[in-house]
Amino acid sequence: MKRFFCLSLLLLLCALPGCTKEEKPALVGNPAPDFTLRDLAGSEVKSADLRGKVVVLNFWATWCPPCREEIPSMMRLNRAMAGKPFQMLAVSIDEGGKAAVEAYFKQSGTMLPALLDTNQAVSKRYGLTGVPETFVIDKKGVILKKIVGTVDWSDPAAIRYLSDEALK
Repeated sequence: MKRFFCLSLLLLLCALPGCTKEEKPALVGNPAPDFTLRDLAGSEVKSADLRGKVVVLNFWATWCPPCREEIPSMMRLNRAMAGKPFQMLAVSIDEGGKAAVEAYFKQSGTMLPALLDTNQAVSKRYGLTGVPETFVIDKKGVILKKIVGTVDWSDPAAIRYLSDEALK
């Protein structure tokens, strides 16, 4: 009877919130944390819907000089990867949200597929240390690379790497 009671208590405790399997941190080799964010048109973008594509998930802000420096090369990469199973996503952490991002794109003459993380909930799930910070995610949703700082995304080596991943 004592054994039955202990087993029942253990099962009850594991059914409580917080005892469930936790999501793994956003580290290379782990599945990328799931998210749902809105784009500039107000549509929801879910990470689960991106399976089957290589994703470059770039966290940035309009007030960040290195981020602004990186955007033109991200645009060139996005054009170079057109027609491949690839998705570029620029996740803005600007508190000003849609208005700040649209104003920046208009003023700079640039445009990327942008998502809004104004409360930085997704940024926290990914363990951001600053911006820009980028995660390259494979077709199965596993993090291949984490890059802190700027990258010349239009460098032929970067395009070749992402093309090879997209065509696998």
